[in-house]
Amino acid sequence: MVDERKILTGFKATLVAEVVRTVAKGGLVVLLARVFLTPDEYGLLFLSISVFGVALLFSRIGIPRSTARYVTEYRETGPSQVPHIVRGSLSFLALSMTTVAIAIALFHRRLAGWIGEAELAPFLLVGFFYIIARTANSYVHTLFQGFNRVAWSARITIVSNVGIVASVIALLALGFGTIGALLGYVAGYALGALCGLYLLYRLVSEFEPAPSREEGLLRRLLEYSLPLSVSGGSNALYKRVDTILVGFFLTPAAVGYYTLAKQLSDFIIAPAGSLGFAVSPSYGEYKANGELERAAEIYEATFEHNVLFYVPAAAGLVVVADPLVRFVFGAAYTGAVPVVQVFAVFIVFQSIDKITNDALDYLGRAKHRAISKGATGAFNFGLNLLLIPAIGVTGAAVSTVVSYGIMVAINIYLIHTELSLSIARLGRTLALVCAIAGGMAVIVHASLVVVTDIPSLLGVVLLGVCIWLVGAVTSGLLDVRRAVSQLR
Repeated sequence: MVDERKILTGFKATLVAEVVRTVAKGGLVVLLARVFLTPDEYGLLFLSISVFGVALLFSRIGIPRSTARYVTEYRETGPSQVPHIVRGSLSFLALSMTTVAIAIALFHRRLAGWIGEAELAPFLLVGFFYIIARTANSYVHTLFQGFNRVAWSARITIVSNVGIVASVIALLALGFGTIGALLGYVAGYALGALCGLYLLYRLVSEFEPAPSREEGLLRRLLEYSLPLSVSGGSNALYKRVDTILVGFFLTPAAVGYYTLAKQLSDFIIAPAGSLGFAVSPSYGEYKANGELERAAEIYEATFEHNVLFYVPAAAGLVVVADPLVRFVFGAAYTGAVPVVQVFAVFIVFQSIDKITNDALDYLGRAKHRAISKGATGAFNFGLNLLLIPAIGVTGAAVSTVVSYGIMVAINIYLIHTELSLSIARLGRTLALVCAIAGGMAVIVHASLVVVTDIPSLLGVVLLGVCIWLVGAVTSGLLDVRRAVSQLR
């Protein structure tokens, strides 16, 4: 039986962790952009992290999510096999991440030459430590989801991100420069990984292992990891390769603009990530128990609340993008404004993906999701090759939005084939939300004439929030009393 209170508890814990992550990393981005780094230095730092993001595809090869999926299944059907699943997956992961980390370190100069940024070489050398720390961190974070210990994943998020901020600021203040900032990321992820491995050891110790591993278990785990790896590769095409292509065709400063816009979208997307992460394991449990109607109801409610928040947020971001970038990050970053506006649409698509993506894995549709993500990821890559040279950094954003929108539509269809969703109901909700967002955006745009600094910008944003809240409540889409009671 699925404990829905546990879902809500997990959501609240993950949301708190995401708030901590968003505030910590948001503050760090502002400090990096305004105080410590130039646009070129900012671009080099995050260009290197984008390269590592692609390398992480090969260091993880889908093992964390595949392990989480099998842990979820065997917790119900064969708990004694859980220790064997964890130990076996850790062995495979140690081999893959060490191999990739060594390869990055050995070929760091050649990689920098391929990308066309010789100054990138020392950053890539640090990649050995980054790959090890980040891979181990993501493994424990994802695996706790499989154990339905989402609150433990939240702890790892908090420890990692607080560690990143503290380490980056300390190393920059001590004069270690941009390389020091990258080492700060390594230190934060390593701290989170060590804490997670300790918690994982305690958790697995609660399971009495079977005398021997079930025949073919690890083979099936690896087989299931392959489509997840393909999906991860597509994710890298969306989230990392585009940044690398911007660096290849344009300049480090353009990478800085593009990265800043993506980071803004990442901050805004945090609640959807929390909700999707907390709810996803329950879909697998509902399916195992034959309760598909209840699973459909939860997805529909999640979708409706998701678009109620993110469509107006995206509309507001389009309107306030210029004063937001100018007053928060400085005039040096105004080149990011059109990218931020395009990425506002991406925020809506990504928020839907956050509540759909993992759900398909737990419903056993990882292979089909991987195909859709792989095909649209390849399309995104090709579109980037056309648009970046033609219209600059904004072309990368347009390419991502178009490709991601196609992928999200396909994934909603896939989940509809599993759960028989009420598409008409979801469409009516979306149309009503768009009307609320449109009215709010018109009033906020008219109010921009009074914006002269950050306090006045915050005042206009608050006005938009109030208009949205009135529209959401009067339309019946939001029950404030019920929402507050559930979050207590």
